[in-house]
Amino acid sequence: MQSKITLIKRLAACVAAATLLAAPMDAEEVTLRGVTCFPIGAPPGVPFEEMVKEINEKGKGVVQINLLGGAPAIGSPFQVAERMAQGAYDIAGCPEAFFGNLVPEAPVLRLQEKTFAELRENGGIDYFQELMNAKGAYFVGRHHDDGPFNLFLGEGKAIDKADLTGLNLRVSPVYTAFFKALGATVQRSSMPEVYTLMESGAVDGYGWSVRGVSPSWYPVTKYRVEPGVYRASIHTIANLNRWNALSDDARAIINDVVIGAETRMEGSGEYAQKLDEETRKSLEENGIETITLEGAEAEKWIMIARDSAWDEFIEQNPETGPKLKELFTNGQ
Repeated sequence: MQSKITLIKRLAACVAAATLLAAPMDAEEVTLRGVTCFPIGAPPGVPFEEMVKEINEKGKGVVQINLLGGAPAIGSPFQVAERMAQGAYDIAGCPEAFFGNLVPEAPVLRLQEKTFAELRENGGIDYFQELMNAKGAYFVGRHHDDGPFNLFLGEGKAIDKADLTGLNLRVSPVYTAFFKALGATVQRSSMPEVYTLMESGAVDGYGWSVRGVSPSWYPVTKYRVEPGVYRASIHTIANLNRWNALSDDARAIINDVVIGAETRMEGSGEYAQKLDEETRKSLEENGIETITLEGAEAEKWIMIARDSAWDEFIEQNPETGPKLKELFTNGQ
């Protein structure tokens, strides 16, 4: 009888232990390795840095991001997304110009003519997500809009029409085709090299987002050319496997912050208008004049910007390009 009681107690203990092991335990806080495609503190990278702080505040006990640094200190900005997809990092803040070598269709994010809210509704983001996932990456959202891209020129390099013949310009993949179509010669460089190239006269100007110009470039910049073209969107992307391994709560916290920023940039427009006012004031106070092309010259400027970019995009992405153009533009 005693042996039966002992056996029952042992069985009960085993069942209790098995139940304890099977029961979900409180999830431990997860830390993600984060990086940015810009130098820490540089204007285009600050929004991601601030977003990381917000996620860390809201994600205490659930998810944190350890911001390891930014390019070029951590390597070329053009390799950040690739290394992230391979598992070196978990999450990154980059403009599409720096992850086009991972996903060739990434430039569509700067050519979008619909709002991100519309793109999430019409399937545009879903389709782009498929392309990202196929490369081991996940598109979280656009956390910042640095406005349109402008051409900035040095002293004595003013233009009065849509013609860049004779100018040597610093470029990124964003506007290479555009500037070349207008007759410019071009050279690529990293962000920290812009000042040196301008100061030495190695280049006559550079393309950059209007809200993301570094104040350190003001002394070597004399003109900003309007109209602006494309959109300088900066995005949050993640390693696909790492993203899928996060808890629902962790993903919800990150999505809440990123999509919240995405919505705020589009919303009523007040936030964007405030940024534009601050930018214009800063440029004017530092002696940077605005050259505004008008009439036929402005139309030519915009038309060549659009056509050159889409021609290049379709040529590079013949299978996916036409569908993306249909989803991301207004069809002109």
